[in-house]
Amino acid sequence: QLQLVESGGGLVQPGGSLRLSCAASGFTLDGYAIGWFRQAPGKEREGVLCISSRGSRTNGADSVKGRFTISRDNAGNTVYLQMNSLKPEDTAVYYCAVRRYYCSGDAQIYDYWGQGTQVTVSS
Repeated sequence: QLQLVESGGGLVQPGGSLRLSCAASGFTLDGYAIGWFRQAPGKEREGVLCISSRGSRTNGADSVKGRFTISRDNAGNTVYLQMNSLKPEDTAVYYCAVRRYYCSGDAQIYDYWGQGTQVTVSS
């Protein structure tokens, strides 16, 4: 069974850091682009960052530039989202999703999604 499982979310104070993980099972991430998306209450889902099958990184939300980074560990079949200098407006459910080869900002064309992990930034 193909599955993506996010982990690493939680409650953090403004200025803090979290590292989210997206672990794949039932298939290998080789050949897939992996995107991180987020959705805050009452808002549309937005792309955060994406990494292609060849390791090219694509920025999503301007608000995370310089603070979030994405990396992949193909051997471990896991993708990471390192989030630094977190702000209250980063509060959202974070999802990872995969599609073949190339990144896209269009969430609808991703093939598989994880269940999401909650990130709450609050003092």
